[in-house]
This record gives sequence, C-alpha cells and structure tokens, in this order.
Amino acid sequence: MSALLRLPAEWETHSFTQITWPSLSSDWDYMMDQVERCYVDIVKAITRFEPLLIVTDNEARVRSVLGEALAAKVHFFVCPINDTWARDHGFITLTDSQADATLVDFQFNGWGMKFAADKDNLINQRLFKHCLNANKYQSCLSFVLEGGSIESDGNGTILTTTKCLMAENRNWFTSKAEAEALLKDALHCDRVLWVDNGLLVGDDTDGHVDTLVRLAPGDTLVYVEPPLASSDEQYADLLAMQSDVMSLRKADGSPFRLVPLPCTPPILDEDDGSRLPATYANFYFVNGAILVPTYNVPTDDVALARLAQAFPDYEVVGVDCRALIRQHGSLHCSTMQFPKCVKNNFLKCQEN
Repeated sequence: MSALLRLPAEWETHSFTQITWPSLSSDWDYMMDQVERCYVDIVKAITRFEPLLIVTDNEARVRSVLGEALAAKVHFFVCPINDTWARDHGFITLTDSQADATLVDFQFNGWGMKFAADKDNLINQRLFKHCLNANKYQSCLSFVLEGGSIESDGNGTILTTTKCLMAENRNWFTSKAEAEALLKDALHCDRVLWVDNGLLVGDDTDGHVDTLVRLAPGDTLVYVEPPLASSDEQYADLLAMQSDVMSLRKADGSPFRLVPLPCTPPILDEDDGSRLPATYANFYFVNGAILVPTYNVPTDDVALARLAQAFPDYEVVGVDCRALIRQHGSLHCSTMQFPKCVKNNFLKCQEN
C-alpha cells in the first residue's frame, strides 16, 4: 500500500462537480418535466460555487431546458447513459503528496444487478479518454463499489454500512475482514468504520451510507435520527443505527461530535402510494456551501437549521428534491465531486 495516496474528504476544495442528466430513454420519461426542473435547480445551486460538468445523451435538449445563460455556465460531455446517479457510476479520486490525481474506475453493476448499468459503467472510460486524460487512470473493475456506499474523512478513515458492503449481490465477501482488506488496498485507507443497522424504506441501494450517516468537518458524524413516533416502520432500525453511531470512535479513541438530522414524515409516491426514501443525510458539499435536499415537509426547516448551526462557515442551501426521490435517490446520489488537483480538457471534451 502506498502511503502517498489517499482518498480526500468530500468537503476539501473541488475542481468541479459532475452530474448525469436524466434521459428520455430512462425510467424518468414519465415525469421528465418534474425531474428536469429539479436538475435546473441543482445546476443553479452548484454553479454558484464551482464549475459543473453535465454528462448527457442529448446536449441540445439539456441546453434548451437550462436556457442560454445557465447553459453557458456548464460544460457538456455527450455519451450513452442508463440513468442519473453519478455518485455511483462516477470516478472515485485518490490524491498524492505531489498533488496529482488518480481516477479510480470501479465496477458498477446497477446496485446488485437490480437495474441496467452497461452504459453507465462505461462513462468513466469515455470521460478519461476525452476530458480527463491529464490525470492518472486506475482500473479496479474486479471490485463492485458505489460512491454512495463509502465516506472518507481525508485522513485514512472510511465509513460504510454492513448491509450494502456485505450484500451478496456485489462482491460475495465472506467476512468484514475480507471487505476491509480490499477497501484498504483500493482506497489506501487505514481503518474502516462499520454501521450495522439502518435502511430507509424504499431504498434500492441496500443501505448506502450517504442516505444514513455522513462524515463531516470537525470530526463530526451527521446521521438520521429515529422518527418521533415509535409506531413508524423505520423507528426500530434507525434507533439501532443511532446506537451504532454513538459507539463509533475517532482514530485516537475519542467520540465523534454528533449532529442528528430529523427523519422526514412518511412521503408517499403519488402513483402507487409506496413510501419514498427521503433523507436529509443526502446533502452535498460544494466549495463554501452545503446543498441540502428538501421535500416540502415541516422537518425541512429543522434539518437546515441544524446544519447551519453545526457548520457556521458554510452557507446552507436547500434544494427541492421531491422529484428525485420518485426514483429512490436524492441530491448526493446525483452528484460526484472531483478534488482540486484533477485536471480537465473541457474545451475538447467531446466523444468522436
């Protein structure tokens, strides 16, 4: 293991953010107007703070939806796509002491072969060939790993969930020790913290950590607290998860600073009445701000206020993500950060 390489924390300075725009050929087609309005809001929020790359299979459509002024603020890369979840099909970037970036391309199998991923799994290779080849590329396609399943503090600690990392539809790990060894080798981390409990109703990811518990500046863990009503179907599992979180320790053995975020009241799909996996833990750091998903429910204000109090050096910006949770993801799921050392060739960023 090279001591030089490390996985940066998300809140470290970004070079740019990547999103993948919803496609007319995807599961979004029945509600394209709603989800594109949400993506316009995401683009507006991100471009206030940093550059943005949009991956799309239809640049002309996206430009038309954004409008000339907003489209001029972003870069485009056109290629075939399956879906929008850049967090899980995007590169995971390692950096070294020379401020060079290594873009690591893990296997993406549609969250355990639940959904088609053949096109999304090729996006990284295409981006590297045409836009990002000023950096180092590392193939790790023998390892299924989604960006939403891990968190890093930038200092050698990885946070993950047992239900996702140990799911048999990913890598068939026989033990946590085996999973940890592979994570340490691939991500150059020193230790792995496991959250054993926690799974939102309606979640397709088998419990991604970015929906439940997040590492944050100041040795902080931000997590979804149990709902107020013990009759809520998520109460027991989130109560057990809260106990997991309280037992986690920093590298020096001391406890983390804890910031609980409210569990939303049940938000139901307007078509079939199923509960949607709404979560405030799916926030996204940009340069100088935290973008927080909101859902037009009373707990929105509580979540925004707690994050503003916990992180006074960051502007806290709410983004309405009611459309995103219709396909069981939210704001962090739709974004992927690239740290400041990542070089790009955006002016020549086109597939042949």
